[in-house]
Amino acid sequence: MLILLPPSESKNPPPRRGTPVDLAKLSFPALTALRAQVLDALVETSGRDDAFARLDVGPSLAAEVERNTRLPELPARPALEVYNGVLYDALDAKTLSPGAKRRANTRLVIVSGLWGAVRPTDRIPAYRCNVCARLVGLGTLEPAWREVLPAVLAEAAGPKGVVVDCRSSSYLAMGRVPALGSRTVEVRVLRDEAGRRSVVSHMAKHTRGEVARHLLESGADPRTVEGLAEALADRWDVELHRPPKPGRPWTVDVVVQA
Repeated sequence: MLILLPPSESKNPPPRRGTPVDLAKLSFPALTALRAQVLDALVETSGRDDAFARLDVGPSLAAEVERNTRLPELPARPALEVYNGVLYDALDAKTLSPGAKRRANTRLVIVSGLWGAVRPTDRIPAYRCNVCARLVGLGTLEPAWREVLPAVLAEAAGPKGVVVDCRSSSYLAMGRVPALGSRTVEVRVLRDEAGRRSVVSHMAKHTRGEVARHLLESGADPRTVEGLAEALADRWDVELHRPPKPGRPWTVDVVVQA
């Protein structure tokens, strides 16, 4: 099983000491060349007068934008110690059991606009770069990553097992994996309030984090999309939906009560 997560906009600040990111040591070396281009473009963009507009942030984040200009020299740490926010608070990686932590290291992949894809133990610095940012020389990032990311994710998924896609729409735009459509399940979260269901955003992030934690802690390793639905049904009401066309991903609705 492979679990795909989005990054978070908020990050824990970098430690005072430590070695900087080494692109050559990150997982998925096929992404190294594009990572280097995006990193260079982010550093240059962050030092410009129009940095706030290009990064789609406000002046309150000036310190983080300035920090971007020093990314190649900043101390790095494991990705799961960098990201925080609603989804990662729900995942609560530091309190995972030893077995769940081992499974996280092999089953989790974080898809990001700067790094493309990283494993939990890949060492990266804190940064500010939404996938919708318009970087100097690159423009928006989704088209660039779509050229290389699907093949990398397909290789990471291997020949068997389910791909649980917990990414938000912006990061799905970096590349779905048509070759894995028949065994990919995108997680949608619905709120049930007195029989009326609605899609929610903030709660969706929290629930997707809980979904990832549940799968890691339970040790479930479903080989079919139906098996994944059964694993989630241990905790939630779920509904599995077939894709509208061959090669498209399945959808599992996780229903939470208001």
